[in-house]
Amino acid sequence: MSDRTAKVGAGPPLVLGTSLLAGVIASLVAAPGAEGLYGAFLAALMLAIATNDARDYRIPNALTAAAFALALLRAGALVPDTGAEALLWPLARAASVAFPLLLLMAVYRRWRGRDGLGLGDVKLAAVCGAWLDLATVAAVIELAALLAIGAYVVNAALQGKPLRATAFLPFGLFLAPAIWIGWLGETWYANWLGSWP
Repeated sequence: MSDRTAKVGAGPPLVLGTSLLAGVIASLVAAPGAEGLYGAFLAALMLAIATNDARDYRIPNALTAAAFALALLRAGALVPDTGAEALLWPLARAASVAFPLLLLMAVYRRWRGRDGLGLGDVKLAAVCGAWLDLATVAAVIELAALLAIGAYVVNAALQGKPLRATAFLPFGLFLAPAIWIGWLGETWYANWLGSWP
């Protein structure tokens, strides 16, 4: 059985409300208009996913599906003239991100006899691919992994507990906000480039 000492609380309502407000405002400042609204909804969904994973070690399918559908809606709205073709790139990126992680999950389970990555994390990675360019996806997953490991090490040190290879980490707690941060970075960069003459 996995060591669940790495569990992180979901946070008090004031912190969650402040985080949501900050995410919405940052999204609308980064991209006034429709893109900012997409970002604000993404921020809300990622916060809900992170909160659920921190509390229950589960990423609800409804939240993941909503974030994925929002990515497709955004893709169709950004290039309405191309029709269904606009959806091909987010779908292709989602598959190219999720499939290797699904394979890794299956190989690890067979090799170690226990889960190292949950199916909810794989679905969330597909959301990451649907929203972001592949270069940003790689940076976002690396950032989330480093934050998860860092939080676990700090938590273990503060509690005076040894590090365990069987520790169970709520990876969605770190991946979900990193996806929104990736969107924010891409948006700011695109707007910054667009502001040059």
